[in-house]
Amino acid sequence: MTSRLSLLALGLAALLPSMAAQAADPPRKQASEAVRVLDEMMNDAPDKSIPADLLKNACAVAIIPGMVKGGFVFSGAKGEGVIAERRDCTGEWSNPNFISTAAAGVGFQAGIQSTDVILVFRTHKGVDQIIDGQFTMGASASAAAGPVGRSAMAATNGKMNSEIYTYSRSKGLFAGISLDGSRISIDDDSNEEIYGKGITARRIFEGGVTNVPSEVVAFRDKLEEYTQK
Repeated sequence: MTSRLSLLALGLAALLPSMAAQAADPPRKQASEAVRVLDEMMNDAPDKSIPADLLKNACAVAIIPGMVKGGFVFSGAKGEGVIAERRDCTGEWSNPNFISTAAAGVGFQAGIQSTDVILVFRTHKGVDQIIDGQFTMGASASAAAGPVGRSAMAATNGKMNSEIYTYSRSKGLFAGISLDGSRISIDDDSNEEIYGKGITARRIFEGGVTNVPSEVVAFRDKLEEYTQK
């Protein structure tokens, strides 16, 4: 037991400084980075990008640029990003809420990974639970690695059973990413910095905000652009 605890302590000592060094970007930069991630994902070769029909029918989209995952016995993940939704899954895109995500587990991986993540929500269920502070990936809503290619239905043989589809672009030592068990919550501090004090997450989604910074508007407009193609 003592040796196992010592190994855990060693893993934490190796992991935490590297993850702590990845300080959260200011909200405006997070919004700009989300635009970059969406552009890169959608401008890949047609057989490697998010299917246009999946994005076009999305009820919400979350983007977490540079989500950091590290591990050495102890493994963890953290990230900050944005999420926007559409009323009735067909209307205009809302201004985004800022979100944070965190997860912890046990594994035998070693290294630090930075991964751009996109979550495509096919229902409003998960979004409502994020607002209510009760969302955990995989437990609150079914999630699966997203199909790629020109058509989502073709890529899944016509079966689209998950509520959330996840996409990632890895930059570090790990080959992939799993978001099961990750907790996603509203970043109230970032929302306040962008929209003002006392503005609720639901009010942001419902259009009850003014003087929205250009970086945030650009993210909303980029979603409109890609879902109208």
